[in-house]
Amino acid sequence: MDLFPLWNSLRIAGISTGIVFFAGILSAYYIAKAPRAVKGLLDVALTLPLVLPPTVVGFLLLLAFGPRRPLGAFLLERFGLRMTMTWWSATLATSVVIFPLMYRTCRGAFESFDENLAAAGRTLGLSNTYIFWRIRMPGCRAGILAGTVLSFARALGEYGATSMIAGYTPGRTATISTTVYQLWRTNEDGLALRWVLVNVAISFAVLLAVNLLEKRERRR
Repeated sequence: MDLFPLWNSLRIAGISTGIVFFAGILSAYYIAKAPRAVKGLLDVALTLPLVLPPTVVGFLLLLAFGPRRPLGAFLLERFGLRMTMTWWSATLATSVVIFPLMYRTCRGAFESFDENLAAAGRTLGLSNTYIFWRIRMPGCRAGILAGTVLSFARALGEYGATSMIAGYTPGRTATISTTVYQLWRTNEDGLALRWVLVNVAISFAVLLAVNLLEKRERRR
């Protein structure tokens, strides 16, 4: 049993979760403070990948980063960076798909934060940076951790956008999801079931971790 799909899935999920962790927190923080009209527009734009079919997201990414498209051709010619049919292109697609999940979770956490605590910190002469990292972030920790774990779980099972932009190449771009599909197509149901069980086991562990974190935060 080739373990590359497992390693590649964990690599893609880990990197994409790291990307959306910072991008989601910063976006949620600044958009939560934006004027209502601007907030509504940006919120719709950033949440759109959550409601679009993953294959549509993958198609749009191909339109942007395909080797014959302006942006894709520029990256390929200038930096030698091919944004299709590679594992990092799967990371890009996965990041786009899971970003709304992290963003919405963080935004909800920031909007429920008691701003009186931040105001009290300012009256004591604390900087905005200190307030953000030492007051706001600990106060929103439960929501941010839940968003991070759920984003990782969603990234691990991503198929539609990943298969569109990265395809399936054994030893290069294969993930658990694409491997299951390819094994099913070739009537290797037994091996496909093994990968399904691996994915279920990891997802179960991730969701169990979310529940434990929530219980721990409620106790605090």
